[in-house]
Amino acid sequence: MSKKLIYNGTVLTMDATNQMFKPGYVYMEHDVICEVGEWKSDGSLDHLLTEATYRYNAEGKVVIPGIVNGHTHLFQTFMRGVSDHSPLAQWLKEIIWPMSLAMEPEDFYLAALIGCIENLKSGATYMMDHHYIHTYPENDASVLRAMVDSGIRGHLARGGSDLAGEVRLRETGEQVFNATDQLLDQWEGAGNGRIRIALGPLNLYGCSREYLERAAVFSRDRKLISHVHVAETSEQIETTMERYGLRNLELLNEVGLLGDQTQVVHGVWLDDRELELIKEKQASVIHCPVSNMYLASGVARVPEMLQMGINVALGTDGPGSNNCQDNLEVLKFTACLHKVNELDATLLPPMDVLRMATVNGAKAVGRSQDLGSLEPGKKADLVTVDMMKAHISPVHRASSALVYNANGNDVDLVMVGGQVVVEHGKSTWIDEQEVLKRAQARVDVLRSKLAGQYPIFANQM
Repeated sequence: MSKKLIYNGTVLTMDATNQMFKPGYVYMEHDVICEVGEWKSDGSLDHLLTEATYRYNAEGKVVIPGIVNGHTHLFQTFMRGVSDHSPLAQWLKEIIWPMSLAMEPEDFYLAALIGCIENLKSGATYMMDHHYIHTYPENDASVLRAMVDSGIRGHLARGGSDLAGEVRLRETGEQVFNATDQLLDQWEGAGNGRIRIALGPLNLYGCSREYLERAAVFSRDRKLISHVHVAETSEQIETTMERYGLRNLELLNEVGLLGDQTQVVHGVWLDDRELELIKEKQASVIHCPVSNMYLASGVARVPEMLQMGINVALGTDGPGSNNCQDNLEVLKFTACLHKVNELDATLLPPMDVLRMATVNGAKAVGRSQDLGSLEPGKKADLVTVDMMKAHISPVHRASSALVYNANGNDVDLVMVGGQVVVEHGKSTWIDEQEVLKRAQARVDVLRSKLAGQYPIFANQM
């Protein structure tokens, strides 16, 4: 049996009491954590050094549970930086939809693989990918194949929309539900249990009421997470009010899609009653601060949500509106956004932000029992972050250094289920440079195809 030991580092367990060991150790067998505690230099733990087949001296590093990236769109790695000055509706029409329609199945694989690598290298061992581009039958499989090949834990929310603004991206409910059943048959539990499938109705203005009602029954019958964009912009509220006389969250509730398996993505424009509904139904909110700022969508009421006991997890959102997948960077944006928005420097102390990224993320994906903290019996998903850097050290508090100083480039080691998938900051499963070269060549081809009709793709400045 494979035995691994991470020792001599600062261990933030993120358990119920936020226990920290400095220096500490994490001892694993196969894919499970067996021991977590204080690392002693008196020789009493030397037997672990002898027994371990893999040993990692974490001196100068912080050891944390793997981060859960609660919301992204991996295919958008092919679109990052095309435009940095467009509101959501224009961004979709001029960038996301044209590029999506031009991409081929292998493009979706390469784009997703880059996204998986970047997520791992910035500390995420688990991510929820909301995939809604189904121009080819193989698109979902391309994304899932990338997840398996990279070593990450991946949850694909099979997106769908019967009223999408781009007609060529519309699907009937029958198409969406049949395709989701096929994914469940072929992919649920793939990658030694790392892969899971969810249902992802795209949003509440691009889906008919009938479709949403059927989605609620479908996800409930199959016990699937429902992952939905909700109240991202004020215009979306106006659309559902005009169409149904209901605000976004009210509609989600009326069609039966709001429950403890629901992930409310963004939730920027929610009123008091809607927050009460989320609390009552025990749904989770996925907060994507960088994207909300990038697209000028607004500021979600996260401090209030947390005070109410609502589970709030964090997401990067897609690379088209971030523009990266740096999960450590999201921590700082989360804290700073809400401090300045409320003009209150006491909001969201570092440990609260770290809990959103780990414990709350695990709860949002239904994995509190085996993910989110470093405790015996939980999966061996962990990350080490190098604190011996000029932009971090000297360190007074590890939690503060992680939230306010560190970024994805400081991640040194990542383990998923006891498997080393990143070591010394490099992917151990993928030839990263080869993938990047292939992807750049494909993006250059796609840009040349699109430049005539969409001048933004011709812009090099």
